[in-house]
Amino acid sequence: MLDVRRLRILQHLATYGTVAATADALQLTAPAISQQLAVLEREAGVPVVEKHGRTLRLTAAGELLVAHAEVVLGDLAAAESDLAALRGGQHGVLRVASFASAARRLMPAVFARLGTEESRSHSLSLHLVEQEPDLALEALRKREVDLAVVHGYTVLPRDFPAGCDPSPLMEDPVLLALAPARATALGLAEGEAADLSRLADDPWLTPGPGTSCYEMIQRATGAAGFVPGVRVRSSDFSVLTSLAAAGAGVALVPRLALPEANAPLSLHPLMRPVTRTIYTASRTGTAGRPGLRHLLDVLEETAAASLTAPA
Repeated sequence: MLDVRRLRILQHLATYGTVAATADALQLTAPAISQQLAVLEREAGVPVVEKHGRTLRLTAAGELLVAHAEVVLGDLAAAESDLAALRGGQHGVLRVASFASAARRLMPAVFARLGTEESRSHSLSLHLVEQEPDLALEALRKREVDLAVVHGYTVLPRDFPAGCDPSPLMEDPVLLALAPARATALGLAEGEAADLSRLADDPWLTPGPGTSCYEMIQRATGAAGFVPGVRVRSSDFSVLTSLAAAGAGVALVPRLALPEANAPLSLHPLMRPVTRTIYTASRTGTAGRPGLRHLLDVLEETAAASLTAPA
């Protein structure tokens, strides 16, 4: 019979990539990991790992076992969540990874809510790290965080790794931001949908290559039939919007990423709408744990309130 503890070790090896990293994650020694993998192979009756240079990689049987292990470990986590709910109480440390604009616009209200007398009675302590979605999901897989707040665009859908349960949190429309004078020259009334093809010759203000926001802009402008001429690159949307207001160029900005205060901007939805879906993601089976469930509820209420707040 397969031992779930050894399946967990194999699943960690698939996540961390090396015996040494797996040993560190599980607080075991590297020889102990190797010994348990050898026992697992005897239980399975086939090799589950093979040497590849100085490292190990999964065999086809190992990959099959990891896929089953994700289900088994998810079910065990769900059982633990149900038992925790029966025992009641919301306590402990919760670690969250979030991309910048969600961290700036949503998380302050979450911290404030958890800091009330009522929340303190549940002893919830929230820790936050700002990370782009790919890094946040990797941190979730490696159990470095308990929750990841990530996003995907309609033109650039988000892939979620095995063992990770995503849940849509809110829809965040992407807006064209430009100086009022440029909008007037284009004949665009405030809030009127914009045809990006009319901006083909404008200078563009974008995040840097390698970010999902940059790729979103490339796809949105490509669908409009042109490659944008980039004048400014910055990872800070407040820089991009300030320069757009000054007439330096035009930008595509998710609504949630707009600064609370800025120089006058003309903002427009797109004729071919692009939306950023914001998700929460937790490890399979853990969302029902009381503390994490409470945090998810607070996040959902905060997101709903942000939809009715002025941009």
